Amino acid sequence: MTDRTPGLVYFSSASENTHRFVEKLGLPATRIPLHTADTLRVDEPYVLIVPTYGGGRHVLGGERSDKDFVPRQVAKFLNDPHNRGLLRGVIAAGNTNFGDTYCFAGEVISRKCAVPYLYRFELMGTAQDVERVREGLGLFWQQQRQRRPENQLV
Repeated sequence: MTDRTPGLVYFSSASENTHRFVEKLGLPATRIPLHTADTLRVDEPYVLIVPTYGGGRHVLGGERSDKDFVPRQVAKFLNDPHNRGLLRGVIAAGNTNFGDTYCFAGEVISRKCAVPYLYRFELMGTAQDVERVREGLGLFWQQQRQRRPENQLV
């Protein structure tokens, strides 16, 4: 990840929905490992793309907790202060069938890490979602560079 290529980090489960969305973006991206024994450490600012888990639990009458919505692999990645410190924004995927918990992982991460919640999309996203995210990330990174002097590391 460099200043010229916006940093993207994402997690995708075995369903590969988020992976397919990231592939359609056609931007350099780094995947958080599916197996929690594997680790990832980033060295550049990035935007995180994350699916939402556990959306149906409260619909079925269960209690909901923030940790239920964020994949444990993503929580492990963000629990590393170094990785968390380079996070600049979050984009979330979800399923509209889960009502008010649609893309809730993005809300949780945005609130807990004090970064902007940039966009949300359903499942694998549409062609319009891909275009909006691609354009939005370009504008976002341009604004980020304007806020930071070139000689400032992070």
